[in-house]
Amino acid sequence: MKKKVLLAFSGGLDTSYCAIYLSKEKNLEVHTAIVNTGGFSAVELKQIEKHAYALGVKKHYTLDEIDNYYDECIRYLIYGNVLRGNVYPLSVSAERVFQSKAIALHAKRIKADFIAHGSTGAGNDQVRFDIIFNILVPHIQVIAPIREKKLSREEEINFLKHNGVKMNFEKALYSINKGLWGTSVGGKETLTSDKPLPESAFPTQIKKSKEEELELGFKKGELVSVNGKIYSDSVQAIQKVQELASPFAIGRDIHIGDTIIGIKGRVGFEAAAPLIIIKAHATLEKHVLTKWQAHWKEQMGNWYGMMLHEGQFLDPVMRNVETFLESTQKNVTGTVKVLLAPYRFSILGITSKHDLMSSKFGKYGEVNNAWSGEDVKGFSKIISNQTMIYHRVNEE
Repeated sequence: MKKKVLLAFSGGLDTSYCAIYLSKEKNLEVHTAIVNTGGFSAVELKQIEKHAYALGVKKHYTLDEIDNYYDECIRYLIYGNVLRGNVYPLSVSAERVFQSKAIALHAKRIKADFIAHGSTGAGNDQVRFDIIFNILVPHIQVIAPIREKKLSREEEINFLKHNGVKMNFEKALYSINKGLWGTSVGGKETLTSDKPLPESAFPTQIKKSKEEELELGFKKGELVSVNGKIYSDSVQAIQKVQELASPFAIGRDIHIGDTIIGIKGRVGFEAAAPLIIIKAHATLEKHVLTKWQAHWKEQMGNWYGMMLHEGQFLDPVMRNVETFLESTQKNVTGTVKVLLAPYRFSILGITSKHDLMSSKFGKYGEVNNAWSGEDVKGFSKIISNQTMIYHRVNEE
């Protein structure tokens, strides 16, 4: 009997290569599994399943992780206003953890002898997959054909053509990963330091030119309403924001950052809903949190994002940080108005019963109701005392 391998499968160039290679070159019984983290429609999932069987796999599985992805990760990215490098909403970093978790658990269920993935040897994904597999299924050997053979995309295309595989190889020139929390786009331009991605590389093209207002409602930090419509499921609310904002081609950018393996890396992305939601949430927090809540949230949110980016999601310290982040959301309730326009958006303002900008106590730069001028004079003198003493003692 052939040994069984479970391949993490997206239906793209890399995993299509792996399916053929593992069967024909490694003589393994290939099972494939696609993990849906919100990037595929029912029609697309059926097409990917059909493509998997056309490649000759023994069995194909579709694993739905959308709700787990939101409950266990995305809501904490919102709580923490996590943007890597103040730009990138961790679209791929986050979903890879949940894809690899689902693959590892399914490999146990089907008693696979091997697990395979299509990551290259020059990126972050190989580390993310391997870390999760090493933690959850350390007894199952990992195969990564693209990494092990150091293949270029051109070599993969030639191999598939030689084996009679029919695909849109022109589209395969760009590596596109779509999920609930954004879409990453990689290609020849992102391998350089100076070239932007062409308009055609982005999956979503601009369709709207007239400005629109969008109203987002938050309850304890979670998005619960869009334009006044209440959603019991925050996933649906996120999808609605994406539906309304993506036709403006909002959220496109290129992120340059430090990879897990120590080199600099560039990735293009489009993430209309994540960027709008994070910026709206962060603005609401500025109104309802104290200075020190906001300070420590920023530190912990950035650290949480870094750990997630580097594949360390299963470290128990992440649960500790999540507890802290959630505890800060008690009063993050209110509505935020956003202006949508071609290629951009802006936050118009917020409404919340927890707004600390309450005019009862004063109006910045104009009226002080809760203190006197003498109070401020005394406060200023005391708070500057030690620094005054330092300069007096040490003046030359």
